[in-house]
Amino acid sequence: MVSWSGHIVPFIVTVAIWFVATGLIAWADNRERATFSRSLMIGGACGIAGLITILIASQSAELWAVYLAFVGALMVWGWHEIGFLTGAAAGPRRVAADASLRGARRFAQASATVIHHEVALALTALLLISLSWNAPNQIGATVFVLLFALRLTAKINMFVGVPNSTAEMLPLHLAYLKTYFGRNRMTALLAGSILAITAVGAWFGSLALAAPVGSAEMVGASLLTTLCFLGVLEHMFLALPFRDGMLWGWALPSRTTSNRSKPDLGL
Repeated sequence: MVSWSGHIVPFIVTVAIWFVATGLIAWADNRERATFSRSLMIGGACGIAGLITILIASQSAELWAVYLAFVGALMVWGWHEIGFLTGAAAGPRRVAADASLRGARRFAQASATVIHHEVALALTALLLISLSWNAPNQIGATVFVLLFALRLTAKINMFVGVPNSTAEMLPLHLAYLKTYFGRNRMTALLAGSILAITAVGAWFGSLALAAPVGSAEMVGASLLTTLCFLGVLEHMFLALPFRDGMLWGWALPSRTTSNRSKPDLGL
């Protein structure tokens, strides 16, 4: 039986935070570079606050603690996103791809564009897991690890190639990343990724339906189910002719035609 407080409210909360937070991060990272230091300071403060929030919430299995840990994980995730999209934590390679490279050499070159960000995410995931180990509330760590896995599969799919590799929300100073995208095509990897994320979401959904009505367990599983649903949606965006600006155009600055045709390929 579907519960308003245990299923519907967590769904609404997750979608609302996802929509607003994505727009705010896109807005901050597409502004003038002179504003990036301020954005990084605010993001860093939010990230540290998020870590403290997760640590406190992990000690309680009450309903409020589940929501608090969830928000804390998103604050930490937002910190990493701002660091990446401002270019502060991307990778040592910050120029366009060498078109002559193929296979492992192309993968190594592409990895060098984002490796600092990926390592930072992995270390943060390990930190959150260690902080939540044997704790009564592990939602914060679980949310962050799930987001990390969803983002990693999306990046790998874009490297291999997807039917729709549009990236309107990518800041101009990171436009060189587009040269590392694979050719536009549908692959078994993308189809498999969508099916795998759907299966994980279905598992979390079954946990949400089986948990006691209105319980912290039900809410936590519903939050994770919704994140998986959004992960499927974002991967579907890679397969369908969907423009980022259709949802978050309000957060993006107007760009002139010359800016679109001549992106900045370095920092």
